[in-house]
Amino acid sequence: METLAERQIPRHAVPVSVLVVDDETETREICRRVALDAGLRVLSAETTEQALDLLDQHPVDIVVSDLKVPKAGGLELLKSIRSNFQHIAVLMLTQYGTIESAVEATRLGARDYITKPFHVAELQTKLQRVVRDLELDQENRLLREQLRNRPGFAGLIGVSAKMQRVYKIIERISQHAYPVLILGESGTGKELVARSIHFHGPRKQKPFVPVDCSSLVSTLIESELFGYVKGAFTGATHNKMGLLEAAQEGTLFLDEVGDLPVDLQAKLLRALQEREVKPVGSTERISINVRVMAATNRDLESAIREGRFRQDLYFRLNVVQVKLPPLRDRKTDIPLLVSSFLEKFCDPQRPLRTISEDAMRRLMAYDWPGNVRELENAVERAVALGSGPLLHVGDLPASLQQASVEHAPEPEGLLSLEELERRAIGRALRETGGDKLAAARLLGIGKTTLYRKLKQYGSEQNVTSQL
Repeated sequence: METLAERQIPRHAVPVSVLVVDDETETREICRRVALDAGLRVLSAETTEQALDLLDQHPVDIVVSDLKVPKAGGLELLKSIRSNFQHIAVLMLTQYGTIESAVEATRLGARDYITKPFHVAELQTKLQRVVRDLELDQENRLLREQLRNRPGFAGLIGVSAKMQRVYKIIERISQHAYPVLILGESGTGKELVARSIHFHGPRKQKPFVPVDCSSLVSTLIESELFGYVKGAFTGATHNKMGLLEAAQEGTLFLDEVGDLPVDLQAKLLRALQEREVKPVGSTERISINVRVMAATNRDLESAIREGRFRQDLYFRLNVVQVKLPPLRDRKTDIPLLVSSFLEKFCDPQRPLRTISEDAMRRLMAYDWPGNVRELENAVERAVALGSGPLLHVGDLPASLQQASVEHAPEPEGLLSLEELERRAIGRALRETGGDKLAAARLLGIGKTTLYRKLKQYGSEQNVTSQL
């Protein structure tokens, strides 16, 4: 395990600042020495009043405070920090008889606590963990900034090469009225693509009408799409506009179009070719001007060969094709997606939650058969079950807790640990296109650690060129 000293902030950055709050001189000195040995900047205070004055005057990243500190006490200091300095991480010191108060402190937002008397090694380990958490917080802020400035559309998230190609296609076709067929596994965001195309084009002020073909009752699909007139069948007590007509001048999105019955496919094809619909029970036709987009997770070419989908309708819908990659093929986008979902599900009145390195490692190693939808569900569950500011492996769904993080094949022959590490870093950099932040996430380490490793092995070019 790397030491805290090895995780020092790079010289060009501002050192991490620690404020030690304790009325015992010996304890303050021990904490000060441990922090200084780790390359951290140290301030100290004997009372809560002194501590709050220092917090107002100096930037502080970590507070190490005794629960029984004079004046207001450690818990009141913690509450004040949580209210006024939400970015500061708090580590509490407690006596054996005040464990319940320490547990209460973690509930109020303290990162951890140490029981007195403590060993120096224990304090080093706890501080190391807090510094790592701060590094994660910083990386998450960078990810959120990337998220705000990402080259995407609407709710689409991702900066991987595969998603960049999707964005370019969307940008090209959004200004035209060509039919679009969107292919992808369930949960990849096919409807988001359709909405992005519509709302970035000239029809954005017109209706966007989504139709889930898999959920429509087969006997009612025709009347839903084309509408009907009063008296067309039992229960038709009034005229009803069909969805094709409702999308007039706008976009009709046929989700899971592969589930349409074959006989209705022929009627839909005729409506699209002739640009008119005939409501059920009517003798008159209604002209339509509708852009049609369709999506499916099925293999339509196989369905054509098996007689379950009309080839002529396929050609009509498949003028422009957008194929969405599954999440397992763009894992470098997972940190951005997780950051977005944390913003979505966390209480806006409380500090934003972050995810631990171990939990992120599990997320990166998992294959995600349910794609982005499954990842969103996993993050929502973690936020719901997690009790502290940091979400852990235990907060994730059972399938992720049991997932193995070992996903690299065994190399032939016996290699040194240093060589295995160098190869892993090289693969991560290649997979992320040189994005060091994404590579660090993929490896389950901090960005600072990755920079140190690259310096150790010579350079990024040396690491990747030898693979």
